[in-house]
This record gives sequence, C-alpha cells and structure tokens, in this order.
Amino acid sequence: MWVEKANFAIDNKELAKMSNYRIFVEKHPEFQVEAKSLLGELNENLQLELKTLRLLNVYDLFGFTPELLEKSRYSVFGEIVTDSVTDSIDLDGAKYIAVEYLPGQFDQRAASAVDCVHLIEPSAQISIKSSKLLIVDTDASEETLEKIRHYYINPVESRTKDLSKLADTEHAAVKPVPVLEGFRNMCGDDLKAYCKKMGLAMNADDLAEVVRYFTDEGRDPNETELRILDTYWSDHCRHTTFTTELESIDVEDSFIKEDIDGTMSLYMKMRAETGRDKKGLNLMDMATIGAKYLRKHGLLDDMEVSEENNACSIFIDVDVDGETERWLLMFKNETHNHPTEIEPFGGAATCLGGAIRDPLSGRSYVYQAMRVTGAGDIYKPVSETLPGKLPQKVITRKAAHGYSSYGNQIGLATTHVREIYHEGYTAKRMEVGAVVGAVKAENVRRESPKAGDVVLMIGGRTGRDGIGGATGSSKEHTEESLETCGSEVQKGNAPEERKLERLFRRPEVTRLIKKSNDFGAGGVSVAIGELADGLDIYLDRVPVKYSGMNSTELAISESQERMAVVVEAKDEEEFKKHCHSENIEVTHVAEITDTARMRMFYGDKAVVDLSRAFIDSAGAKHYSKATVGAVEDRDPFFRDVPGKNLKERMFANLQDPNVTCQKGLIEMFDSTIGRSTVLMPFGGELQATETQVSVQKLPVNGYTDTASMMAFGFNPDLCEWSPYHGAAYSFIEACSKVVAAGGHWETMRFSCQEYFERMTADPKVWGKPTAALLGALKMQKELGLASIGGKDSMSGSFETEDGKTIHVPPTLIAFGITTVKADNVISPELKWEGDRLYLVKHTPLANKMPDTEQLKRNWNYIQEQIGEGTIVAGWAVGFGGVAEALCKMSFGNAFGFDVNLSEDDLFNLNYGSIVVETDGSALDFENAIEIGSVTSGEDGNVRVNGTKLSIFELMDFNASLFEKVYPVVSKPDFKRLAPKGIEGVKPFKARKVDLEYKGPRVDDVIAYLPVFPGTNCDYDSAKAFRKAGADIRTSVFRNLTDKDVFESIAEMKKNIDNCHILMLSGGFSAGDEPDGSGKFIANVLNNKDIAEAIEGLLSRGGLILGICNGFQALVKSGLLPYGKLGKVTKDSPTLFRNDINRHISQMVTTRVASTNSPWLKGMTIGDEYAIPVSHGEGKFVVSEELARELFANGQVAFQYVDPLTDEPTMESPYNPNGSYYAIEGIISRDGQILGKMGHSERYERNLLKNIEADLEQPLFENAVRYFIG
Repeated sequence: MWVEKANFAIDNKELAKMSNYRIFVEKHPEFQVEAKSLLGELNENLQLELKTLRLLNVYDLFGFTPELLEKSRYSVFGEIVTDSVTDSIDLDGAKYIAVEYLPGQFDQRAASAVDCVHLIEPSAQISIKSSKLLIVDTDASEETLEKIRHYYINPVESRTKDLSKLADTEHAAVKPVPVLEGFRNMCGDDLKAYCKKMGLAMNADDLAEVVRYFTDEGRDPNETELRILDTYWSDHCRHTTFTTELESIDVEDSFIKEDIDGTMSLYMKMRAETGRDKKGLNLMDMATIGAKYLRKHGLLDDMEVSEENNACSIFIDVDVDGETERWLLMFKNETHNHPTEIEPFGGAATCLGGAIRDPLSGRSYVYQAMRVTGAGDIYKPVSETLPGKLPQKVITRKAAHGYSSYGNQIGLATTHVREIYHEGYTAKRMEVGAVVGAVKAENVRRESPKAGDVVLMIGGRTGRDGIGGATGSSKEHTEESLETCGSEVQKGNAPEERKLERLFRRPEVTRLIKKSNDFGAGGVSVAIGELADGLDIYLDRVPVKYSGMNSTELAISESQERMAVVVEAKDEEEFKKHCHSENIEVTHVAEITDTARMRMFYGDKAVVDLSRAFIDSAGAKHYSKATVGAVEDRDPFFRDVPGKNLKERMFANLQDPNVTCQKGLIEMFDSTIGRSTVLMPFGGELQATETQVSVQKLPVNGYTDTASMMAFGFNPDLCEWSPYHGAAYSFIEACSKVVAAGGHWETMRFSCQEYFERMTADPKVWGKPTAALLGALKMQKELGLASIGGKDSMSGSFETEDGKTIHVPPTLIAFGITTVKADNVISPELKWEGDRLYLVKHTPLANKMPDTEQLKRNWNYIQEQIGEGTIVAGWAVGFGGVAEALCKMSFGNAFGFDVNLSEDDLFNLNYGSIVVETDGSALDFENAIEIGSVTSGEDGNVRVNGTKLSIFELMDFNASLFEKVYPVVSKPDFKRLAPKGIEGVKPFKARKVDLEYKGPRVDDVIAYLPVFPGTNCDYDSAKAFRKAGADIRTSVFRNLTDKDVFESIAEMKKNIDNCHILMLSGGFSAGDEPDGSGKFIANVLNNKDIAEAIEGLLSRGGLILGICNGFQALVKSGLLPYGKLGKVTKDSPTLFRNDINRHISQMVTTRVASTNSPWLKGMTIGDEYAIPVSHGEGKFVVSEELARELFANGQVAFQYVDPLTDEPTMESPYNPNGSYYAIEGIISRDGQILGKMGHSERYERNLLKNIEADLEQPLFENAVRYFIG
C-alpha cells in the first residue's frame, strides 16, 4: 500500500488494476546537473554540509492502461539515454521531502506530459500530476530537513506531498455564492469591520457607496457583485491613489522651492489651456497633462487616438522592400511587484505575459522587450532574511528565471536587462517589463461595439490561479502575506500566448476585430466588462481548467493567456475558423447590449446585475493633501568611492552593486529571437561591452532598416534625495542613452513607471509622487517630449515584526522610445587605436536641475557627428561616472585608453554627459572636452592620469561580485576534444557528385515548416528560406481534441509528401516538458504516417534541417545521426541541460568540420562563423565509440571554437553548453539531414552590428541551390 513513513518501500503493483500509477524518474549519474546545482545551493544558502542529494520527478498517472504506460515510459516521462524510470522507490530509512503544486496552480510539466501522451493515444482520457522528491543524507537531522522545507517550498505555490495518497486532482467544494443578507443595514463602524472581515481592498467610505447603491436598488448584493466591485475599485484597476483629489499642494522651503513653485504654475497654466482647470487636482492629471498640452500645441500629432487604451500607440513610417508603409508602434510597461515578491517565478513570468498582451490586444505583434528590476542586498546571507520575506537572492534568481523562461518560450527578444540595487527594495521587489509591438496600420480596425455584437474568449482556460491578484497587489505587504495569498499569483503558459501572437499577426483576423481586451487584473469582470457599457456575460460558458468553480471565481480569476474580442455576429464563425487553424480554443461568452448594465448569468440564474455608471464611479471620492518636503542642499552627484589611491578607487568603482557587470543575468534572456536584433546586449570581439539601449528591427515580412530604439532612465539614490530632481534626470538619462547609440532625441516618446510607498494621511508621503510627477512634467515641457502612457504601483511598503514600516525608494522610471534606421546605429565598444576620446559634458544648473538648453545643443551636435561618421562609439554616463564608461567601452575589444581627467569628473554622477570616440577627428564644440585617446591594448593596460591598470583585471573585478549569484562560466565535466583512436584517421570526404540532387531541376523549391505547440522560430526560419528563394508552406499542429491530432498528422503528411525541404524550427516544444526538450516533436516524427512521409522525402533526395529545438527532436527521434527513425537506444547521443544549468543566449564562433552535405556546399573546412545561440539544453552528449564513428564519417558538421585561438574548445563561454568534443552540429551519413544548435536563421544585413565577424552562414541558399542546380 501507499505510505509516507520512510521505513516502507513505495510500490504501485497493487494499483495497476485501478489504471492509476505512480512512476519515479531520476537522471543517470552523469546527467544529474540539476541535483548537483541544488545541492550546492542548499549548502551555500543554508550553511549545510549535505554530501548527497537525489532529485526525482514523480508522476501520478490516472486513466492509464498498462500498455499506454509502457509506450509513454521512455518517450514521454523519461529518455532512455538520460533517465531511469521506475515504478517504485525504496525509502527505507531515507530522509526525504516530497513537494507538489497547490491544487489549482498550473503545472506546465504535467500539462505537457498529457499533450505528449495524446500523441501516442489521442483519445485517452487521462490526467497527470507531477511533483518532486528530494532525498538527502540518511544522517540528516530533522532540523536540516525543516530548513530545506522552509527554503525549497514556497507556500504561495506548493506544499509538502503526502506519498501515502494517490488521488486525482483535488477540487475545492463548489462554494455557493451567498446573498449578503442585511448588507443594506450596515453603517458607521460596521463598515470598517466588514472590510476587514471580508478581506476587501476597498475602504469604509467605498463600502458606504456600495450600501447606498444597493439600498437604491432595493436588494442586498450577492458576494460575486461585491467582489467584482472590490476588484474594479482596487488601486490596481482604477488607480485610486492616482485619482485621489489633492485639496492642497504645499512646497516646503528649500533651495529648490522656487523651481518647484514655477513648475506648479506651469501645471496650472496647462490645466487652464487644456480645459481641465475646473476638475480636481490629482496625480493622474499631473501624469497625463503633459501629453494633452503638447498635443494641443501640435507636438504630438503622431499619437493614435482611440477609445481603446491597450498601450501607447504612435504612427510611424516603415521602409519595406523599398516602399514606405504606415505602421502603428505600440509600447507598454508593466509591473508585477507584489506577485513577484511572494512567488518570484510566476510573478515575473506573468509580468511579461501581461505586458505582451496589452499591445497584442491592440493587434500588434510584440517583438522587443526590456526588463528593469529592483532588489535589496542579494549578497546578504539567507539567515539574515526578514521574517515573512523570501531571501533577496532567492527572489532575484527565481524572478529572472520566470521572466526569461516566459520570454524565451514565447519568442520575444529581450535585449536590455538591468537590476538596480537599493536597500529600500527589500520592502517589496520591483519587477518591471517594457515591451514594444508593431502592426501595419491598415490591418487595425477600431470601432465601438454595438448591441448585437458578440464577445469571444480566446486562449487559455480559467482556474483559481490569480484570484484576488488585483486587490492583493493593492494591499500593504506584511510578514503574514506569504501564508495568506496563495491564489493571488497567476501562472503563465507561454506556448499558449505564442498561439495568440500568431493569430493576431494575421491581417484577415485583425480586420474582423472591432475591439479587444486582454485578461489581466479582474479577469472576466474587467476584461469583458470594459468592452462596452451594456453586456450580458454567460459565466457557465467560460472554459475552465477543472470543475467546481463558482460564479465569483469565474468572474474575477486572473488566469493568464486569455483575450476577449468583439466581432460582429456575422463574423463569428469565420473568426472561430481562424482560431481553430491556430490551435486556439474560442468560446462565445458574452453579448453587447444597450442596457448600460453589466449582467452575468450562470445557467438561467442572474448572478450579477450592476449599473455601468455605478461601476465606473470607482467608489467614494478620496481626498488628501500633499506637501513636497524640503530637499537637503547638498551635492547629490558626489560619489564617495572607497580607496587609498586612484587605482583602488578605479577597481572599487567597478564593484559598486549598480556598476557591476550583470552578464550572468542578462544572458538568461533570448536576445536574438525574431531575426531583428540590431545590437547584442554585449558587443566587441570579447562580447564584454554592454549596450545601453534595446534596438530591434520591426517585424515586417520583407526587408526593412526601420528599427525601434528604447532606453530607460532612473537612479534610486537621486530620487530618494529629491523625487523632483530624480524624475527629471530619468528623462535626461533615457534621452542620453538613445543619442549615444545613434538615435534622435527629438522624436522620442515616453511611458513612465511610478512606484512609491503606500500613501497614508501624511501630506509629506503624498508629496513624494507629487514632486516626481512635477519633475517629469517640467522635462516634458522643456524638451517638447510627451509621456503618453505609464503604470503606477503605490503599495511599496512592508511592516516588520517589530512594527516598523520600510518603504521602496521613490521611483519614477522613464522609458523612452523612437525609431531609427538600423544602419545609423552605433555601439559603445572602442573601435580602433589612435581614435580620440571626448567628454561631451553637461553642467547642471545651480539648483542641480538639468540644463535642458545645453543638453539639446549637446545632443544635436552628437547626432550630427554620428550621422557624418565622425563619432563611432558613445556611452551615456551613468551610475559609475566617466570611469565606468571608459572601462566598459574598453572591455569589448580589449583596446586600451590613455586619459587625463579629475577624479571628481571620473567618479561623480554626470547624467546627460556622454563619452564619445571619434574616428581620429577633432571635435570643435564648446562642451566637448578632449580627455585622451584609444590605445592598442597590446600591453593589456589602460592609463588614467598616468596610473597603469590591467584591462583584464578590471574586467574580471567588474564581474566577480555578481558572479557569486549569477555565474557566467562553468567548468566542463567532459574535457576531451577528440575521441580516442581518431588520431591519424582521415575523415571521410564525400564526392561532389554524391552531394548533387539526382532528380530533375526544380523551379519552385518548397520548404515546409510545421509549427508545433511551443515553436517560436517559425517566422525567422521562413524569412531565411524566403530570402533564399524558397516557397514557404506551414501548418499548425493542432491538439485540442483527438480529431485535431488526427487531422494535423494527415495535413503534415501531405505537406511532407509535397515538399523538397522539411525544417524543424527552434522553440520550446510543449515548453520543453516534461523535463526534456524536443519530446513532443520526436513523438510526432515517430508517428507511423509521418515516419513514412519522411522516409519518402529522403528517398527522393529531399533535405531536412533542425535548428535548436528542431535539432533536439532530430536526435531524440533517431534521424540524427542514424538517418532513420526509431533507432534510439541507451547508447544513442542526446542533447542535455547546459553545464551551467541555465538558459544561455550569446554569440558563439563555430568552425566548419565537414563539407559532406548539400547544406554545407561552398564552405571550406576551417571556415568560421559567429552564430547566435539561445538554449537551455544544448549539450551534445555522445559515447566515445559513436563519436569516433561520427568524426571518421565526416558527420561532425560544426564545432565550437575559441575565437582568440581558432581552435575547438570545451571551455565556456566559447563552448556554451559543454558539448562533448565541442560538437555544435552534425549531419546524417548521406548529408541530407543537418542538425545544429546555433540559430543561423537569425541574421540579415544591419543586425548584430556590435559583433565583428562573419555572421551569414549560407545554409538556406545552399539548400535551395541544391534543387535548382
């Protein structure tokens, strides 16, 4: 029987008759990377001395037949090469912890396992639950086990698993929705007590309004109606804090009072000019009036004006294949501070997911992302963590994993990532994502819904995850929060959202949509409720993840990856057909009415009936007063860098937490997906000079040079000293970064992120955001640049166990964006010896505010010189002053510099100033100060005021602190570069005639690119083949029903039968789950019909290419290296988790090792290419015997090499994953099949501009030429 006690073995033989099973999956010893990593983490963070740790995946299987279990054992749950899959495990005397998700939390591993099993048996009625089993030393104490439980189990998402039970998904009993009898009788003190009892985010004044409304309605509300109003009126949804009326705004006396008073006068003048002077003063008005004012004065004519408010949206011109097209550029920043604080992975993942869906709901394709986060001391021992908090190190690591996992899976290039450190963020994490999308303007239809229109819900299903998220994020966080907000954090499902992106990229779809909204805070009640004034919503039609949800849960659940669209009734069926073709579930859930009421029904019962006017009233009017506090009259730009001499201070400066190199974090994010990246996050031959902007080409089908450039500005220390100054310099910093990279400041548009402590009755607390918004408004007016959107988060406080309250620093981040021609973009790494170095200096005004007139002259001059080719590199001075700029510009190409500059100018903050490198030309400009020149670096040194410093010691020191938390390199566990016995063996070289196509010349070469759940490189790959001259065919593999699976297999077979080239594109098939990449695709390939089609393709001389996830599928199906399906054994090669145990995105240098393939025609052995890689499981593992055979047969196509020695290497970062024998790609014996990890499809002209190497690998052209002769 099943028992939990450790002195029994767990076996499920007795349960076989019940068709329920439990299996245990453990990696073979040589593949236990994850277990070893966790062992090290536990020992390091908990000060333990564990000697062993076994880590097993446990699957509870329901509805399986014995035959289905055996078919799935090593094709779904494990891999014959890497895993042991057993039906029992002996826990006699063992010390262990079993962990499972809380009921209702999304389990991607289990969901993907179900998808894979359905490929084997499409009609199987099964369910799966996954969990983890940790087994530690037998002599571990109970105290040690408890430490591990406390560290490893986050009660917000998971719990201890009882191994004595084998039960299907638990469903909480359906709670009837009660009518709140006596509700209308409440008054006075009853209201406050009721708010607390019900856990409402609204206050007593708001509740009084609800009582008054239902008194007028003549009935008591039911709980669903109250919860909906609480959600609608939460600060998260209705910006209650930002719309609180400020009855007075005072400014305390200090050196800056006159300037702030002047900006207040400017604000009042703007209110009068825009007709807002009769309306109350509030923070929202201050945040938005700049755009209204500038638009009135003709300085914002490019902004799209619409009743849809999905994201900031501007019109731009885009060159496409030589023609100019009108497009909409949309951008949005989003926060998930509270969710990420309590459940870092899910909170950060859905931060990005939510950010994407805003411009996506505006019908744009999202192709560019940035991430800016705030943390406390991540180096602090776990033992010093505040009670009620997760350790800062744990939060930052898991949040990075969550955000990057989501972005990497959905296929979004994240090309600028920065974490900012300030002790205040211990109060609450800052998690901000900024995204950019674009769409051809003529493909967007915006119309007001009319009675009779229908509302369709598309995408993911609804569960209990995220219930209360909107209200939870509006509350102050206390040490009990982790125990009480378990359902508030949503779970992301990136492959599902990828499907929505594909759907909305189709113009025939977007032209049917009159209005759209994404499901974020408030779920159905808000996402559908905001579409029109009158709505009838049918909650019982909402697709659910599991049974048992009541109307309240259905109405406010914030389950992710859902969208609502309004279409005309006549277009409903056509829209549904498009959804079906993209494997998307679609349901008619609501109708537009002319009642001006939001009504919800569950079956025949009306459960909600609310007046739209009352919903939109947003509750009671809130009032407060603001006092802008006095600003200390000191030099805020001075930095006291420690050290006895210049050398020590130069080194210390580079280890300032906000100056350190964050490469180990940044490389977790896919930076090249989309075939659009103009600048890599790190550039130069050493990939060591970080960039300060995100630059991506627009997602057009043809060729374009139009790119969007985005930068952010923010310094928490400046904002803490003076929110007024800090906000102003946020704008200046963002502008300076754009100018330094070749962009134009005059065309920038902004979106701001405000994050402040929770407001109280203290006017000085209100004075902080007031001052920041006034500082931002002043910059908008003086620069003529509008902030046309933003996001506020006003709950950055935490109450400690001793009753103290700590707060986040006043935070206003300015995100600035503009368009630029990609060929005008420059990168910051030093370019050549003998070039001159200048500081184009900004001198603040006497009151420490920016001198915007001087800045405009400086920026204009720099733009002009970049346009003329005189300035070839630039760095906007930031946290670490000019010293940081010079060092980081030097690192990329290891050029030295010889400069002379005062130490104040070297180390102090100097926002607005830009260090530039010229091509040797002198700059004749009043504010350009020549500070030195670029040197060869051949001696390995730089010189500052005559002091000699080692470039490489500076570089290593800059990275060393951060690498304690985010390692950059790992030691390979395998070091041989060639298999034994291969010495002196001459690799087989195929005859040219054997590599020629034997069939008749083909005029129309057809490349077929199937799209599986999780595929995300389909557009990039299609573009590469299209450029090479191929005709592209695609089909989406649908698996919502067994009928979909059968039809998809038939369609895929037909396409393979009629194509010349089959390409398996990169991505994360089924999210690279369950615990392994490429399994979903491999199972499809091994389907009998598909296998026959592939055999036919190869027999007629066809070609197959698999890149990244496609390579993984080719290997795991047996097509590589054997050239045939079904030959995988325990001795076969595989692709496994990177040695560093995380995702890696960077450029690698690969060398041609064979030319025995049509794919490699025209290449020469020894040719080198710089190729983007982005993967978590790219380590090619192969036995020595088979490796010897591959080398001898000439089947090793490419190897990773050290670009400095041009030799194959096992050392990271050059061999990024630890691949045996440095193998990056292999071919089949006949050369028709090629698989590789590097993304050769991601390059075109004017991309990857800060990487000097041969970037274009002609695989696609070779394949097409093979057929046309």
